[in-house]
Amino acid sequence: MNNDTTSLNSQTDWSHIDNMTDAEIDFSDCPEITPDMFAKAIVRKGLKPVSNKTQLTLRLDTDVLNWFKADGHGYQTRINALLRAYMEAHKSS
Repeated sequence: MNNDTTSLNSQTDWSHIDNMTDAEIDFSDCPEITPDMFAKAIVRKGLKPVSNKTQLTLRLDTDVLNWFKADGHGYQTRINALLRAYMEAHKSS
């Protein structure tokens, strides 16, 4: 890769950004947050931290792993959610 084609210096005019008013900010490409979206939001500040995760090596059938990966980024989180649902469903009362 040729490093001559990239710049380490930002070409953003930060002084202009710092001096912009809220009215000058263009939100046209940002979806408006609906009350339903806001109601589903989770704010972590002041709450107990999310439980820690443990890294491990797990052997899965190749076709199972490929099926999860086919949905893209976050496949490990989806596997964890599925295992959690199974655990919750099988907890003894």
